[in-house]
Amino acid sequence: MLIIWLQGIWLPLHGYSYESTPFWAGIYLLPLTVGFLVSGPLSGSLSDRFGQRTFATVGLLLVACTFIALLLIPVNFNYWEFAVITFLNGIGSGMFAAPNRTSIMNSVAARSRGAASGMTGTFQNAGNSLSIGIFFSLMIAGLATTLPSALLKGLTTHGVPLANAQIAAATPPVGNLFAAFLGYNPIAALLQEAKVPLSSLSPANVTALTGKAFFPQLISGPFHAGLIIVFITAAILSVVGAIASVAAGGKYLHVDTAKVKTVPAATPITAELSDV
Repeated sequence: MLIIWLQGIWLPLHGYSYESTPFWAGIYLLPLTVGFLVSGPLSGSLSDRFGQRTFATVGLLLVACTFIALLLIPVNFNYWEFAVITFLNGIGSGMFAAPNRTSIMNSVAARSRGAASGMTGTFQNAGNSLSIGIFFSLMIAGLATTLPSALLKGLTTHGVPLANAQIAAATPPVGNLFAAFLGYNPIAALLQEAKVPLSSLSPANVTALTGKAFFPQLISGPFHAGLIIVFITAAILSVVGAIASVAAGGKYLHVDTAKVKTVPAATPITAELSDV
């Protein structure tokens, strides 16, 4: 969602071409990565001394707070606000990830840690894939209720015939998001698909419709409606995870009580020396 936010709205509004937004979205999200890199090793080391529960719980609560904070800033935000929030999100994620993995590995016998690591990786990858589908679906649900009317009004205001504007407005929102995500101007693609005769529009309207500002300004309201659904859901899930971390217990240390089969030591062979 943060990448789509940057590529579809913020970067074009600040003069970046759609073709360059995939690269710059990664650059502007570096604070999140830096926060994770700083917090992960440090919280992992401290959790070995003081237990995992506090770090994992506080980390998830911090992540929940950053999701709420992202809803409080405008869609066209000041970057330093976004950088601070995403940095804190990375800090919280790192505080949870390392202690949580440590608690899992310490709770199983040494002989089972390979299987535990494999299962942890499997669930993590499955969760990442599932979360993309869930949150993207929530975003589309939010856009579907507001984007068509906003798109219809914006196109007709700039001289697009009503029939063509209705065709463009009926396009599923997922197409617009993926166009921005892949570095294409969604409005230019919509006008082509709706067979809008650009020659019938004034040069000023053509420039406005296919420029960098029209689509971001058009989608800001509907996109924020989708963000509210997505980030509130993410915050609730983070709080649920924090509650689970509190209930899980403190410092884990597996004690192997299985009987160990011992083999008696071999009887030493005494060589007898005989006089010759």
